[in-house]
Amino acid sequence: QVQLVESGGNLVQTGGSLRLSCAARGHSFGLYAMGWFRQSPGKELEFVGASSWSGGTTIYADSVKGRFTISRDNAKNTAYLQMTTLKPEDTAVYYCAAVLSYNGPYYYTHKGQYDYWGQGTQVTVSS
Repeated sequence: QVQLVESGGNLVQTGGSLRLSCAARGHSFGLYAMGWFRQSPGKELEFVGASSWSGGTTIYADSVKGRFTISRDNAKNTAYLQMTTLKPEDTAVYYCAAVLSYNGPYYYTHKGQYDYWGQGTQVTVSS
């Protein structure tokens, strides 16, 4: 098992940047593929991006492509979501998620594919 704790959410102006962190505790973090999702009030949980266990393979939603970057430091048991050129529509609670997947460079884009979730961190982008 792995426990995930997000941090780094904040209030930021349009065009600003934030870096979210997802710290993992428990089982070896390097065995897990990671994903980031977000949810705005009244909306469904939305896929943001994902990486393979090594971080060597990543994928992003079209809405954030070119603005958000996923990285991870397995030695520190931490994944990151670097967000730049933020827009008001990026306002949401952001969640990281993990699934055991060490047998290939796979990432996962659907929430149902993940077994472990953090508690979420609020990102608010003011216009």
